Amino acid sequence: MSLLKHTWHHLRRSPFQSSIAILIMSQMLFIVSGFSIISSGLSKILKYFETKPEITIFLKDGLDKATVENFQKELAAYPSIKEIKYLSKEKALSLYKEQNKDNPLLTEMVTASILPASFEVSVSDPKILEQISQNISTKTNIVDEIIYQKDMINSLLRWTNLIRQAGFILTVLIALTAFLITSIIIGMKVTNRKDEIKVSRLLGASKFYVQRPFLLEGVIYGCLGSLIGTIFSSGLAIYFRSQINTFFQPIVFLPYEPTFYLTIFAITTAIGIVIGYGASLVSVKRYIKF
Repeated sequence: MSLLKHTWHHLRRSPFQSSIAILIMSQMLFIVSGFSIISSGLSKILKYFETKPEITIFLKDGLDKATVENFQKELAAYPSIKEIKYLSKEKALSLYKEQNKDNPLLTEMVTASILPASFEVSVSDPKILEQISQNISTKTNIVDEIIYQKDMINSLLRWTNLIRQAGFILTVLIALTAFLITSIIIGMKVTNRKDEIKVSRLLGASKFYVQRPFLLEGVIYGCLGSLIGTIFSSGLAIYFRSQINTFFQPIVFLPYEPTFYLTIFAITTAIGIVIGYGASLVSVKRYIKF
């Protein structure tokens, strides 16, 4: 209890410095928790598309019925085919109007003649998509364009990696800033209590005994920073959860389970404690040498 009182006395005697350390730590852990939540959602999107392998083949205009039927039979001959859907120009127009029914300006000038017919092919083995794509891409007299999940997954992977890399770099920079500022603040506090520390040492206190309050202070910065940062990031996620999940339907981008946010809090708390304790340890090792 005396250790807690002593540490609280340190915090209370220099509230401005302590507030700066907590603020920097909160910003850093807000970014960590925020990017953790976003990365979780991006991983769900990737997993969703990876488990639903599908290829869309757009046909050229002017093909007769026999050519289309023969092409469908050729597609059906591939192994691991689950389903083949044919979308005529009229069906494509119907789907387009349904998707844009709230914006009549996008539908009034669109007719079935300008939309391509297509096949949507679902498979149970994603490797077959590559084989189908390579084989039918040579049929330039029938096939106009091919779109399949690999393109979308690769694009999602690029964006996901870019976001994660940006988050990692930003987190490292702010973590380094938080580490340095916390270390400087603890160092200033050690310097301000130099005489008090000398007296304690002369009275027989061990070096670790006089270091403990400063080490605990760094841990408190990390815990408070984690609490504040995670509350803000999780609060924003929960506040906008319904809109975001509606946008990404049927994928649940932001989970509803409280355990998810508690796990994020536990991780950020551990990170905050490590940074706070490490910064304090560097300071006390540097300034308390007697």
